[in-house]
Amino acid sequence: MTDILQHDHAYQPEALITEDIEVYLDRHQHKTMLRFITCGSVDDGKSTLIGRLLYDSKMIFEDQLAALEDDSKRVGTQGGAIDFALLVDGLAAEREQGITIDVAYRFFSTEKRKFIVADTPGHEQYTRNMVTGASTADLAVILIDARKGVLTQTRRHTYLAHLLGIRNLVLAINKMDLIDYDQARYTTILDDYTAFAKSIGIEAFTPMPISGFKGDNISQRSDAMPWYDGPTLIEHLETVEVGVDEAQASPFRMPVQWVNRPNLDFRGFSGQIASGIVRRGDAIRVLPGGKRSTISRITTLDGNLDEAVAGQSVTLSFADEIDCSRGNVIATADTPPEVADQFESTIIWMDDEPLIVGRSYWLKLATQMVSATVREPKYQVNVNTMEHLAAKTLDLNAIGVAEITTDRPIVFEPYSDGSKGPNKELGGFILIDKITNATVAAGLLNFSLRRAQNVHWQPTDIARGDHAALKNQTPRVLWFTGLSGSGKSTIANEVEKALALMNRHTFLLDGDNVRHGLNKDLGFTEADRIENIRRVGEVAKLMTDAGLIVLTAFISPFRAERDMVRAMLPEGEFIEIFVDTPLDVAEARDVKGLYRKARAGNLKNFTGIDSPYEAPVNPEIRVNTVEMTPAEAAAHIVRQIMPLK
Repeated sequence: MTDILQHDHAYQPEALITEDIEVYLDRHQHKTMLRFITCGSVDDGKSTLIGRLLYDSKMIFEDQLAALEDDSKRVGTQGGAIDFALLVDGLAAEREQGITIDVAYRFFSTEKRKFIVADTPGHEQYTRNMVTGASTADLAVILIDARKGVLTQTRRHTYLAHLLGIRNLVLAINKMDLIDYDQARYTTILDDYTAFAKSIGIEAFTPMPISGFKGDNISQRSDAMPWYDGPTLIEHLETVEVGVDEAQASPFRMPVQWVNRPNLDFRGFSGQIASGIVRRGDAIRVLPGGKRSTISRITTLDGNLDEAVAGQSVTLSFADEIDCSRGNVIATADTPPEVADQFESTIIWMDDEPLIVGRSYWLKLATQMVSATVREPKYQVNVNTMEHLAAKTLDLNAIGVAEITTDRPIVFEPYSDGSKGPNKELGGFILIDKITNATVAAGLLNFSLRRAQNVHWQPTDIARGDHAALKNQTPRVLWFTGLSGSGKSTIANEVEKALALMNRHTFLLDGDNVRHGLNKDLGFTEADRIENIRRVGEVAKLMTDAGLIVLTAFISPFRAERDMVRAMLPEGEFIEIFVDTPLDVAEARDVKGLYRKARAGNLKNFTGIDSPYEAPVNPEIRVNTVEMTPAEAAAHIVRQIMPLK
């Protein structure tokens, strides 16, 4: 700390730093923490503002200042003067282009509070990065260039901050030095922004005129703007309420991260408390199962506690031996959160590839990870006009409302219920592509669908195993996949005949046949192909429940959908059979004349021509139809799947 540059700022080091370092560190440790973001349009001065905050709070060391001065002369944008933005824009591409690309997190502190600030990009193509920074923020500083006024990205970032539940908004009208500190221009911009804020439901925000470069109204009041009598930015950041009490006042919730069992004598459930207070002896229930118990022990690294509050990481032990594992939520028994598997949600799409309606994605909510499918959006939001626009899908940076279905019930709370702050832990989720593992969307759960509450499983006396026993066989789905013309249907037919001779109970679902009835309403777009496979998978599952061996012959071009069907069935019952035929061979056969039509442009979205085929990576069975006749391929498959009961 003695290395910190002693430049002439508003904040001098506390006397305690030299008089009693232990007392100083203890006081520093117990300061409150505020997480905030800076956001707005391109070149509004977000990085410069953060650099100025670091400078004014004396968080720059002498060697850093020397490097900053050198960098400012070489790549700075302030004519050789210190370019504070370079303290934050650390990527080479950012310095070369003079823009912010990725989220940069910086820590600084004053005598009253500690801060973590996220500098988020202004370009529309990096809106996803802004969402990342805003997801954990308590406050947002919306910057506006005084020369340009309210821009599209100003509206977009304000809307996103409001959508994500950030209640504390600061409107910082920046670069006032470049308009000669003109009060009339400031008032005009403030009026424009106020009208927009009211239109999206923002009731209050804190406006202030500043200059990040010159330091006006950052840590010291500006002599150049005597007409402004509000707080400086630092004063406001130090005194704004951060909502910890609100989180503690909410009902107790703790997502379980880990079952802690170091020895035979101890079993506890570890996690971070999302909201509320838990005490020894409290009655709790574990969701989604609903089993009840009481808290017998609250354990931390520093020992046992009588109570713990929101934000603390603890291990809880129960008075009873009940089932609890990662992904479960421990909650107060009297006011538990909801459990459902169908929701209306607001989705912010963050991937270059658009949303594929009906495709199965991983949905991660707190410590819960489930498969989820998204239905066609109800509408997309135009952030400039707040219009609800019709949409078939969501592209990069689009914001829309759509229904989501999960493969099993999850524990959740609406992200915002209007009476308290956002339920980020149990209301905010991300979607993950199952193939690339990329995070493709962030979302907010609005409410569970009524039909999910009205539809329940009806128990029956004759179970799945009874159906299989009556047929004296183990149910299977033999999933034939390959290009059009590869021979899937022919080989599947041969396999079914062979199984019939062995007295097996089978049924063949053929791609063409189901489109005459069950799927006659579907076309051949990517979304329709996905829905085609989803329906066939559900039918195949019902048939295996009846004890049948089901053969399916579908191109099924996408791995994600084949994996979706595999996930519907008990382990070992889905057998993927890759009918491996090179494209040129399949096209030469062209039994139905489809390749000829596709090459002529008369048949759109044809697999292998203008729509991709994703070959299986590790199929259970592979047959090469160049080297094998259909009869030989069928015989090979039957040998592989035997013995079937």
